[in-house]
Amino acid sequence: MAIFAPGRVNLIGEHTDYSGGLVLPVAVDRGVTLRWRRDRSAIRLRSEEFPETVELPADGTASSELGGWVRYAAAVAELLRERGRPAAGLDGTVSSTLPVGAGLSSSAALTVALALGLCRAARFGLPRLELARVAQEAERRAVGVPVGLMDPAASLLSKRGHALLLDCGTEQHRLVPLPTGLAVAVFDSGVRRSLEHSGYATRRAELERALPALGGARPSEVTVETAEAAALAAGVDEVSWRRLRHVVSENERVRACVRALEAAGGPDREALGALFREGHASLRDDFEVSIPELDLLVELAYEEGAVAARMTGGGFGGSVVALADAGTADAFAARVAAAYVARTGRNGSGRVYATADGAG
Repeated sequence: MAIFAPGRVNLIGEHTDYSGGLVLPVAVDRGVTLRWRRDRSAIRLRSEEFPETVELPADGTASSELGGWVRYAAAVAELLRERGRPAAGLDGTVSSTLPVGAGLSSSAALTVALALGLCRAARFGLPRLELARVAQEAERRAVGVPVGLMDPAASLLSKRGHALLLDCGTEQHRLVPLPTGLAVAVFDSGVRRSLEHSGYATRRAELERALPALGGARPSEVTVETAEAAALAAGVDEVSWRRLRHVVSENERVRACVRALEAAGGPDREALGALFREGHASLRDDFEVSIPELDLLVELAYEEGAVAARMTGGGFGGSVVALADAGTADAFAARVAAAYVARTGRNGSGRVYATADGAG
């Protein structure tokens, strides 16, 4: 048997999920596949990419001293055991078509695929949002990174041809149809990072220093003007204010992006271009998670005719997402990638991704 869990590209709504904000990801046709069969005696997992092998008791009891990708599998198994999954073994092999560290959520796709496989091996069911919470918590346990709900939710709840509008505070979500005339292109900068060893946790801590100034409101519930007045009154430091300003303004951009995609008569391309530019500038200047290579890719994408472009993912490396005319998207992606390699000498790449259904 096999389970496929897609990766995701976030169109807009970056670093908003862990403060209960709005996100707009799409699942893509690359991801993690778990091929498995039932095994009565133990949970055994191998990876085509990594040498470590997982071997756990059938009930999912895990050691806290595991390393490598094995940590993710052990965390998923332990969390499912805590939720009542009965003892059931599994023998499987994990493979991936997602580049690791490129900002396409390879770790969430892994935890989602493992969670679904372990549940099905035990004939144990959980609602998809609860599975997303399991995958989220598994990454936190495995590597200590305080990730949000967006990545596993996108892998589980998405539908082909649509983006997923998710309020990470209320967990309300709906599908947003993507215009057929626009294609999603992703440009890999070739700069690798792991959230575990980047400044991700630092940025989150800096943001959280400012949140009490909102008096219990979520950043998605206030305007930039209201947040600024509250931050000034509370004496929030300048760095934490800039982190908060990004998150508040990014929530506003998510709403505006949905309106632009669903505009009567077709997508508002001018608005999409402006929103993506503003979002990238905010990530670069206020949240400080972009790098020169990502900035260059954004500019090259616009020079080659992108409708919209910005960095995507946690930052400190990874990828840029662009919306382009569907009929010429492949040629567009090739031009941008070639220009980037010529300018930097890095092994960057560009690819047009098809959207995908949620894991199954």
